[in-house]
Amino acid sequence: MSRKNEMLEEYDFSKGKRGPVIPQKGKTRITIFIDTDILEWFRDEAEREGQGYQTSINQALRNYIKQDKRPIQEIVKEVVRNELRVLKKAS
Repeated sequence: MSRKNEMLEEYDFSKGKRGPVIPQKGKTRITIFIDTDILEWFRDEAEREGQGYQTSINQALRNYIKQDKRPIQEIVKEVVRNELRVLKKAS
């Protein structure tokens, strides 16, 4: 009997499931496309900081959504008012 046949007899994966994953509470598994340079940057940063790159991506997204939550109209009004003040002082 060849070594290949021994392996087939020794291991029976007929009832196995492809890629079973133990779900983690509060996590959702997705597939997305990320630009290669962005992914490389997160991997490099994560390695330097000693954490996983997915953790770094999650933190960056979390930081982004915690930014200014005012409606865009309020932000634009504030910027325009500030610019008008600067112009008024300059004239």
